[in-house]
Amino acid sequence: MERVLEPEVMDTVEEAESYDAMDHSAPNSAFVDRLVELGAGGSVLDIGCGPGHVPLMLVAVLPEAEVLGVDLSKEMLRIAEEHRAASAHAERVRFQLGDAKGLEFPDGSFDTVCSNTILHHIPDPVPFLREAGRVLRPGGALLIRDLFRPADAATVGALVAEHAAGEAERARELFRASLCAALTPEELRAAADAAGLEAAEIVVDSDRHISLQIRAKTHGDG
Repeated sequence: MERVLEPEVMDTVEEAESYDAMDHSAPNSAFVDRLVELGAGGSVLDIGCGPGHVPLMLVAVLPEAEVLGVDLSKEMLRIAEEHRAASAHAERVRFQLGDAKGLEFPDGSFDTVCSNTILHHIPDPVPFLREAGRVLRPGGALLIRDLFRPADAATVGALVAEHAAGEAERARELFRASLCAALTPEELRAAADAAGLEAAEIVVDSDRHISLQIRAKTHGDG
């Protein structure tokens, strides 16, 4: 099945609020668990943070972490700030406007770099992946997770029926479009290699999610 691109930025009130209202709790929890498993901590950059769910979950389980979330959507950041204001960990989370393809941070700025489900919004993933690797300090943890594109429309329909059955029609259509816009594992591998992330591992996490990941090195690692 050919890739069908989505708009790069979800910046209308309707788009941002529809996304925020969807139940992302299970995949977000799995994402945070994987970050912890990879040795995430310290200064964390969440690229494409959306309404801020992951940064706030992350600081709740990593007491020493400080998270900066960047997103290109002002409406997503508006919602993220509302969630931050209601959090007990608000002082360890910040949000700011930023473009995944051209981050305004020096090389090696962050101990951990992560991104959850923005790859399918980006027509050419290589500049984004290159930037993610550039701002990660040597030996830091990296996790970039997204949906992956099924082989055919029938599988897309089956995944929507299974995982979005209880969502509103708008949310089901967003999920369908995201699956059709996602990369395949092979395409992600090729993009990662082109971006200089040859050492990163590709993991098929579920029937719809894939990850590009690097485990943090400890002082005892070679």
